[in-house]
Amino acid sequence: MRATYTSIENVTNVEALKEEIAELSERAGEPNLWDDPAAAQVITSRLSHRQSELERLNTLASRIDDLEVLVELGQDEDDADSMGEAAAELESIQKSLKELEVVTLLSGEYDEREAVVTIRSGAGGVDAADFAEMLLRMYLRWAERHGYPTTVMDTSYAEEAGLKSATFEVNAPYAFGTLSVEAGTHRLVRISPFDNQGRRQTSFAAVEVIPLIEQTDSIDIPDNEIRVDVFRSSGPGGQSVNTTDSAVRLTHIPTGTVVSMQNEKSQLQNRAAAMRVLQSRLLLLKKEQEDAEKKAFAGDVKASWGDQMRSYVLNPYQMVKDLRTEHEVGNTSAVFDGAIDDFIEAGIRWRTDNRNAEK
Repeated sequence: MRATYTSIENVTNVEALKEEIAELSERAGEPNLWDDPAAAQVITSRLSHRQSELERLNTLASRIDDLEVLVELGQDEDDADSMGEAAAELESIQKSLKELEVVTLLSGEYDEREAVVTIRSGAGGVDAADFAEMLLRMYLRWAERHGYPTTVMDTSYAEEAGLKSATFEVNAPYAFGTLSVEAGTHRLVRISPFDNQGRRQTSFAAVEVIPLIEQTDSIDIPDNEIRVDVFRSSGPGGQSVNTTDSAVRLTHIPTGTVVSMQNEKSQLQNRAAAMRVLQSRLLLLKKEQEDAEKKAFAGDVKASWGDQMRSYVLNPYQMVKDLRTEHEVGNTSAVFDGAIDDFIEAGIRWRTDNRNAEK
């Protein structure tokens, strides 16, 4: 455990982390900090995240030291209770080390960013819309399990049940790097609750994950490249939930990228939120284009994502299987309740192996 911890500590670069915390603390203490609320929020949020990261490392080091003392006492006094307590703590520390070790694999340019996740229903009609809503709940429950704040920014309800699409933020460090392995096409196989003949139905939903834009990112979008449409927010069944045209749809004309926001109370707030997501998507698009150009120079390489990355089968048997990593579990209820850490970890390791193989 000490060797693993030392490896994690070296990759994390604790000294650089301490220097960044000192610099951010100094900036956070400036008297005119809140003259620019948006910039102040970025500084204080980053400071909090970095302090939590350092505290997590320090706490883990202390726990390893305490465990060593507990084991020595238990052995010296032949105390079965102490050894039992040590065994439980050993398992807990190993789990924490494993989680930290996975974080060290997140070395992409935007991996440490917060994330914006969009889920869209695909082929499969009302079952696909219901599946999209199941996935939204799954990811929100996953974030809740970890104590990560989330903000649902936009929901477009289907007519009969479920969602056409939903967009939400996960406001936690490394949320993008962590959740980006969830991007792709998800497939659900089950007996349709919407089919009065009880037939088995296959439906699909797409998950998109992009890094949240920061003020330092240079994404300038000329006004003449954006079309702005305003409309009334709506709830399930198309029922009006807002009597003013507060919802906003932005279309980036050159790329055809469309972003809708309706969950804020004012048109101005929805437009600001939509612009932030649009900038985030264009930032990722720019990065993907640059990567594609690099790969073209390097020659043909194996594609990293397929059209279908995970299957959720509820009938005739129960199993969730990732088609890239081969990781699978039989407890489908737990997965839909947010227990997806093993899938995410396997995906991150799979992606790291593929990147290393391409170098």
